[in-house]
Order: sequence, then structure tokens, then C-alpha cells
Amino acid sequence: MEKDLLELQTLIDVHFEQRKKEEEELIGLKERIESRRAERAEQQRVRAEKERDRQTRIAEERQRKEDEEAKKRADDEAKKKKVLSNMGAHFGGFLAKVEQRRGKRQTAREIKKKTLAERRKPLAIENLREDSLRERAKEMWEWIYHLESEKFDLTEKMKRQKYERADSHSKKYLSME
Repeated sequence: MEKDLLELQTLIDVHFEQRKKEEEELIGLKERIESRRAERAEQQRVRAEKERDRQTRIAEERQRKEDEEAKKRADDEAKKKKVLSNMGAHFGGFLAKVEQRRGKRQTAREIKKKTLAERRKPLAIENLREDSLRERAKEMWEWIYHLESEKFDLTEKMKRQKYERADSHSKKYLSME
């Protein structure tokens, strides 16, 4: 009887020591997860700020190009009208028809280009300088790092839940005896 009691006491002590170790490990994991969350939040804030700056630069560049193209088209149209008005009045009616047809086609083309540009964001690296390429590569690396850390956190969460489920099951089993 004493032997059984001693053995039971030993098993209980071993169980509590194991449980204490697991709880310490769980606390350590929670601390790591929390520090990673804070780090990830900071990275997201920095990435969002860089993305806003990049979008602003892109929008400004796009607006500048559109303005230049509009000015160039207006200049070309003015030159054509001047040349054609010098050619004669009969040719003016033909010019109006040509401009009307081309105008519709051009706007449809511009609409299509604009829609496609909004839908997909190409990785325009051909015109970037070396430091811009390095910055873009760093942003992509940070994004991959963010995804990998999320994957790690979710894996750890799954392990913890599995452990808690097994622990509650063992408690339930012990209470039945």
C-alpha cells in the first residue's frame, strides 16, 4: 500500500514538474508571439507608409505624362488644322469626320489602358536606379518575412491549441478515476 502511495506521489510530482515546464514554455512562446506581433505591426506601418509614398510618386508621374501627352496632342491637332485649313474648305468636312472617328477610338483606347493599369500592377523595374531596385527588393523581402512570421505564429497557435486540448482531455480522464 505504501509502495503504491509512494509511486502515485512520484507520478504526481513528475506530472506537476512536466506541467510547470510546459507552462514556462508556453509563456515563452506567448512572449515571442507578442514581440513578433509588435515587430510585424511596425513593419506594416513602415510598409504602408512606403507604399503611400510610392503610389503618390506614381500618380504624380502618371499625371505629368498625361499632361505632356495632352499638350502634344493639342499641338499636333493645331498644326493639322492649320495645314488643312490652308488646303481648302472642301477638305475641312473630311477632316471633321476623321477627327470624330479617331476621337472615339482614342478615348476607348485610353479607357482600356486606364482600366488595365488599375487592375494589374506591373513590376516596373526597367527604369529604376540601383538604389530604387534595392529598396524595392527590400520591400519584397520584408513582405515575405511578414508572411513567414504569420505562418510561424499560426503554426505555434495550432500546436498550443492541440496541447491545451490534450491537457484538458487528460484532466478529464484523471477526474474520472
